[in-house]
Amino acid sequence: MTHPAAVEVLRAGALTTVQDLGRPGWAHLGVPRSGALDPAALRLANRLVGNPEHAAGLEITLSGCTLRLTRATTVAVTRAEVTVQAGVRPGDTGRPLSVPAGTVLRIGPARRGVRSWLAVAGGIDVPPVLGSRATDTLSGLGPSPLRDGDRLPLGEPSGTPAPVDLTICPAPPPELHLMLRPGPRDDWFTPTALDRLFGTAYTVSPVSNRVGARLAGATLPRAVTGELPSEGIVLGAVQVPADGQPLIFLADHPTTGGYPVIGVVTDVTPLAQARPGTTVRFHGPQR
Repeated sequence: MTHPAAVEVLRAGALTTVQDLGRPGWAHLGVPRSGALDPAALRLANRLVGNPEHAAGLEITLSGCTLRLTRATTVAVTRAEVTVQAGVRPGDTGRPLSVPAGTVLRIGPARRGVRSWLAVAGGIDVPPVLGSRATDTLSGLGPSPLRDGDRLPLGEPSGTPAPVDLTICPAPPPELHLMLRPGPRDDWFTPTALDRLFGTAYTVSPVSNRVGARLAGATLPRAVTGELPSEGIVLGAVQVPADGQPLIFLADHPTTGGYPVIGVVTDVTPLAQARPGTTVRFHGPQR
């Protein structure tokens, strides 16, 4: 019996998930978009192997992973600085790499940055849920995070690999400057809180994941101490729990929350590569 083409997981690593561009349009039912934390990185990897930009690939976190490809194909890895090895051949990030059937592909730990994206020609062809193959680590929608021994089916290639020698994946900056628009509940905080938020540095906490980036730094005192009914949460919302430390919601964020949101970060993509201890500074339209 002939088995369909697949990616076999030999070593899943700390957290490797199937991701595409997510499932927009379901927030009114309590389902966040999810999808790749850096959509541009996944789009680039897909272009390099000839996939449509929405094809599903793998998001690989920090420790790398080891895979076996059961058919001859083309792969590409983008973003974090990692070692790529296909059998005995070294590879490069940001470059399409043709591999024969049976190749063991090793993606090493990230030397800089946190996450890499792997595209395989034809895409990861797991069953879609609500129109997306993305793993949502909070709700549990989509495929489970990869485990050793998993077998992921591959779709049929629909394009040709990009005619490029190499694309540059820039190193993550040591300090992030994030645009933040105050509201909707900035009036629940004292003027001191806003001065601290925009005027002091925070660092990314080790207790961060695809749901949110927790920050450590100056506490943000509240002017209103009462309870806030649960209300809608969007990507980039900066919620302030009872400890006064800000939390920036990322791709797998909940759709509602009961702590006040002091502002919304307009682009959370840089946080995809922010290691614990990375400095974060906020600036706003008027500052």
